Amino acid sequence: MLNLVQLKVLAAVARHGSVTEAARELHYSQPSVSHHLSRLEAAAGVKLVQRIGRGIRLTPEGQLLANRAAEIIGRVDAAANELAAQVGLQAGRVRLASNASTLSTIVPKAAASLTQAHPGLQLSLFDRHPVEALQMLRHGEIDVALVFRHADAPLEDEGFRLVHIGDDPIYLISRRPDDNLANHRHSAWIGGCERCQNELTAMCRHEGFTPRITSHSDDMVVVQALVAAGIGVTTLPGLALQAHRRPDVHATELTGFRRQIHAATYGDPPDPPAVTAVLDALTRAAAPTASARTAVDQISPNTPLDLSP
Repeated sequence: MLNLVQLKVLAAVARHGSVTEAARELHYSQPSVSHHLSRLEAAAGVKLVQRIGRGIRLTPEGQLLANRAAEIIGRVDAAANELAAQVGLQAGRVRLASNASTLSTIVPKAAASLTQAHPGLQLSLFDRHPVEALQMLRHGEIDVALVFRHADAPLEDEGFRLVHIGDDPIYLISRRPDDNLANHRHSAWIGGCERCQNELTAMCRHEGFTPRITSHSDDMVVVQALVAAGIGVTTLPGLALQAHRRPDVHATELTGFRRQIHAATYGDPPDPPAVTAVLDALTRAAAPTASARTAVDQISPNTPLDLSP
């Protein structure tokens, strides 16, 4: 019969692709991890892992069970957190995944307010791209995913429930002032993740050209360094500029282009009280960004952006 400890071991092995790393994460010995895997294979009646050189990989059956194991463990953790939340938020944990720009701006403000209002509530944070965050949410590995999307973008899964946190303006990042997209139809461009790159391409096509993307980075620090070095031009959201701003690049807000920031939860309502508290804190922390109109290029890199209305 399958048990939770064995499933937790399999999920850890699947995440790391290594018995050694799984053992380190779980604070088990390597022989203990191997023992649990063997017992799980005996209970399941199928081979779950294969030896490949000095490493291992999951069989198709092992991968299937590992995916379910991650979801089961996530749901058990969520149930424990919900139960703790019912005693008045005196204890409990909410797991939140977010990308770098929101994780370094909105989330710390929300975390500070939660610490004051609910000191017994633990907020566990994960730096993840929106696609990865939503996958983690679907599998029950986190409770909240803070993601960006556009108003006309379809929902990735009908089971997601979205709370609109605010809007984030988009800026053209270049080396000279008074720029606009059309001035760079022949320039080299720096693209980011697939979703960001699709966003960039759509904006440029709206201005009548397709960008020539020659470099790729999803790091706000690297992107601005490349622009400063003359490698190309790019676009960045306002929150990314609030998190990191170089003095030798120019930022021009692109009117009419904005991202929507959403906090996503999964499953049937209502959300547990602890999750509701986190959603409220995120909404309050992001409120100043809802109608941002900031002359970003006039602000020094050591001065926080004032994104208030």
